Amino acid sequence: MSGEAEPQGERLQKVLARAGIGSRRVCENLVADGRVAVNGAVAVLGQRVDVRTDAVEVDAVPVPVAPDLVYSLLNKPAGVVSTASDPEGRPTVVELVPAWPRVFSVGRLDYDTEGLLILTNDGELAHRLAHPSHGVAKEYLAEVEGPVGAGALRQLREGVELADGTTAPATVGQLSPGVLRIVVHEGRNRQVRRMCEAVGHPVLRLVRTRIGAVSDPTLRPGTWRTLGHSEVRGLYTASAASSAQDPARRGTAGARQSGGTGASRGDRGAR
Repeated sequence: MSGEAEPQGERLQKVLARAGIGSRRVCENLVADGRVAVNGAVAVLGQRVDVRTDAVEVDAVPVPVAPDLVYSLLNKPAGVVSTASDPEGRPTVVELVPAWPRVFSVGRLDYDTEGLLILTNDGELAHRLAHPSHGVAKEYLAEVEGPVGAGALRQLREGVELADGTTAPATVGQLSPGVLRIVVHEGRNRQVRRMCEAVGHPVLRLVRTRIGAVSDPTLRPGTWRTLGHSEVRGLYTASAASSAQDPARRGTAGARQSGGTGASRGDRGAR
């Protein structure tokens, strides 16, 4: 016996390939080009990582490498609450996905709001998507009392004065009389509903159709599917791009990657 200690961790290129970044050869090239960092330091070929504790980034975007991370996309129906339990006994979103591993919703859609909701145990991604400081786009279709005039549309686009301050500029279009497509980057409590009511057009029905670049018009209400590697990567990239526009938004990656239900508190869901 040589007495030499066994190498600790897994080879970085293997970990990156398993995370869907590319083939091992592609991942080796990324490392050789200096595009990969581990715990904030540029990685080197042959480096090993501990997937439970090390934070890995490619092109300054976090790569989730911790074991047992799951990402589910749910089409929430009306009449379901976004919490893990409900004192009134109403159905909850976690009852619509597998019970294990335990997941939590990223932000919330209120009881009457329908549409896309991500459930995960990845605390870092949950924080990035839910916290308004990261500014990840969320798109809604809103059926309102209408039609909506040009002045009200301009208000919605430029900012509406609410009790908690003026909303940030939004992308708003009227697809047909009384049917609006609204894209917001904030996460205020019931934001879209309050915006529409403030301009005189209360919401009759509200559906979230997109989170970042993730959408799925084929996903039936009450059903879910697993997000693909490219979709998860796209969500991380969207949050990193938004944060990069404002240095105050930048945070450390990896610390929340193993979960933590507090990560979903920042977004009350613009619903």
